[in-house]
Amino acid sequence: MKRSTFILLVFLAANVSAQSAPANYVTALNKFVRFYNADQPDSVFAMFSPEMKTQLPLDKFAATTVQLKTQLGTLDRTDFLKYNQPVAVYKATFKSGVFSLNLALNNDGLLTALLLKPLETQTASTAIPLDPAVTESPIMLKTIGSSLSGTLTMPKDASGKIPVVLIIPGSGPTDRDGNSGQGLATNTYKLLAYALGKAGIASLRYDKRGIGQSTTPDKENQLRFEDYVDDANSLINMLNDDGRFSKIIIAGHSEGSLVGMLATNEEPIKGFISLDGAGQPADKILTEQMKSGPSYLADGVKRMLDSLRKGKTWDTIDPALYGLARPSIQPYLMSWCRYDPTREIKKLKMPILLIQGTTDLQVSVDNVQKLKSAKSGATMVIVRGMNHILKDAPLDKEQNYATYKDPTLPLNQEMVTAVISFIQGLK
Repeated sequence: MKRSTFILLVFLAANVSAQSAPANYVTALNKFVRFYNADQPDSVFAMFSPEMKTQLPLDKFAATTVQLKTQLGTLDRTDFLKYNQPVAVYKATFKSGVFSLNLALNNDGLLTALLLKPLETQTASTAIPLDPAVTESPIMLKTIGSSLSGTLTMPKDASGKIPVVLIIPGSGPTDRDGNSGQGLATNTYKLLAYALGKAGIASLRYDKRGIGQSTTPDKENQLRFEDYVDDANSLINMLNDDGRFSKIIIAGHSEGSLVGMLATNEEPIKGFISLDGAGQPADKILTEQMKSGPSYLADGVKRMLDSLRKGKTWDTIDPALYGLARPSIQPYLMSWCRYDPTREIKKLKMPILLIQGTTDLQVSVDNVQKLKSAKSGATMVIVRGMNHILKDAPLDKEQNYATYKDPTLPLNQEMVTAVISFIQGLK
């Protein structure tokens, strides 16, 4: 999915709300601003807790701060926004940009988190009424150390055993409905669930681990691609044990296509659907996506990927690339890049439907053609005028990406028809 640029130093989640930041946060913020503007990263580092110093050594922090200062300039103004214990959030106005600055302190007044990311703007409400043809119920599945939260959608007048589709979400911090706090408001998976329900097909969609109501104790640098595969396997086993369902079908969108291939290989799946899934390893997809941007960013991604191929992370990342390739997410990228979808799809033994839109600006049509070449028996449907979020959109970049923030737009009907017809034709 479309990514937003942000600079991540250390991430810390918070849940408990309050109305104003304590005085010690104001003191810490003023010190940070003063030291940052005076080019004194060592003084900022002295404010770190012992744990934060271990996670972010002075040499790495200093290098990142120098890059940040070069790109954004001085920090000219900070405005308090909210306090969610233990994190205080400020609007940080730099000379060359406006960001959200998050600070967290321990009981000794030392920094335990420092997060800088784009200031979120108000997005359209993603709420849509429940389709009267379906009923929905929440699900919660406990796994080792984590929990997965999702929504089971059932046809309202279901009788006897019916097919069920596990909808596996795409890349980024995507929730069960196909939305995220980074400006993505599509309702793609919710709308797909409603369309399936009206056709007499159940579905389960879920928040990715660490997103929405799904939890994980792991930090970002501990996440691996295989974790998402394990989550899908756990949900497949849960559905397989549910006596209401006659067969299980996987529908993997974007990154979820590869997740689904790996999860499907050893499970009792009757059909597999790839929705705008990649047909080449992640490093090649990332390289292709960077070609439309500035050359210095493309070069930065290339150096990072070259390092990952050698099994090493690349810490000297331009701040503009932190949203995509920050050091803490590179272990995940390394694990993702190991898999080639054309090799994985060859292992599947069940009927396969490959769907690809012609106006997808993130995954080009040649990807589905690669998958088809690897699995000649698969059914391929190329949908004219459908973009990456499975909705009608022109090729114009600005207009295409505008659909990512309009959750009221319907799904492409040719895609919906193809998916339903495929499922109904399964034995």
